[in-house]
Amino acid sequence: MKKNLLFSLIVLASVVSHSQVIYKKLESLKLDQTREIKIQLPRGYENNPEKKYPIFIVLDGDYMFEVVAANVDYLSYWQDMPDAIVVGVNQVDTRFEDSMYGQQNSLPIDSSASFFEFIGIELVPYIEKTYRTTGFRVLVGHGSTANYINYFLLKPLPLFSGYIVSSPELAPNMLDYIPERFQKLEDKTFYYLANTKKDSKSVLEMTSALNQDLVSIDNPNIEYTYKLYEGASHYSLPTRVIPEAIEQFFKIYQPISKEEYQNVILKLEYSPVTYLQEKYGAINDFYGVEKPVIINDFKAIAAAIEKNEGFEYYEELSKIANKYYPDSLLSGYYLGRFYEETGKAKKAMHTYQEAFAKEEIAGITKDYILELVDAIKDDFGY
Repeated sequence: MKKNLLFSLIVLASVVSHSQVIYKKLESLKLDQTREIKIQLPRGYENNPEKKYPIFIVLDGDYMFEVVAANVDYLSYWQDMPDAIVVGVNQVDTRFEDSMYGQQNSLPIDSSASFFEFIGIELVPYIEKTYRTTGFRVLVGHGSTANYINYFLLKPLPLFSGYIVSSPELAPNMLDYIPERFQKLEDKTFYYLANTKKDSKSVLEMTSALNQDLVSIDNPNIEYTYKLYEGASHYSLPTRVIPEAIEQFFKIYQPISKEEYQNVILKLEYSPVTYLQEKYGAINDFYGVEKPVIINDFKAIAAAIEKNEGFEYYEELSKIANKYYPDSLLSGYYLGRFYEETGKAKKAMHTYQEAFAKEEIAGITKDYILELVDAIKDDFGY
């Protein structure tokens, strides 16, 4: 508990210190009233006029916004997810009216139907018109709003790609609607369902029943996670769920881990460079952001090439390094290793010499390059 509290204090302090939070009142024709929203823009938003960002729409924004905004800011700082825009919708006085459903079909009625249109027809278009966004959108709810966000999933063309569903107070028919929809989803969809053992009996039973149906559905388009937490209360659960759900949604975005290196990359039956290209291509496809290949991932792929002696792959890795780090030694070093290990020692020596004038990077120093050149001269008498 103390560890979780400390983490919360750290990330909240980070948001206050570095991120830009905007408070707005949005006039809604659908609701015939004004709605208060909070918007957190990423660090450096104004300094990157070409950059676009995924968006998080947070219901129960009066108390959930800060939890999501803090974790987005913290995790994006450490490159575990892309920078993102977070939007909180204040529902402190309207939560019941916004979330209610019909007793016969469990679908939105009256004010909640209007709230559905407010989110889809007014709020999201406003955010995307006003700020630079990608097509990747995440919707967050808790309790009654965790049930409500599923209505967006039921649409033939869902507006959102990710759903964080904490302790949902599910409408009865949702136990049929959601599994049926899961079977038909054709676009990549992330869905994180969670509750706590301290939730009410009805929440526990219905969430468990829903999970039993969802976990058995074999649809490759869905990244589904369910977790039952111990210790957390109904109200503290989001502080546990949000960071884990975000990490799950953006798993492919994260730097290559030791586990990914050992269990996936080293066991590949094809080029690890192709794996790297596919990883970053998927990042672009899923999240709509172009992430430069980071040094950590170059080092992981190079280590795999060395470990498996697939030295022919260095040539293609050199081309990628030249794209992202043209002023560094990286590309020349990889190309030199390609020539050296494929029997072209003289070409390797000249490649190292040409690279010498460039900047040191990733532990590849000029002294090390000179050592490689000298070793070739000694071996071949050049």
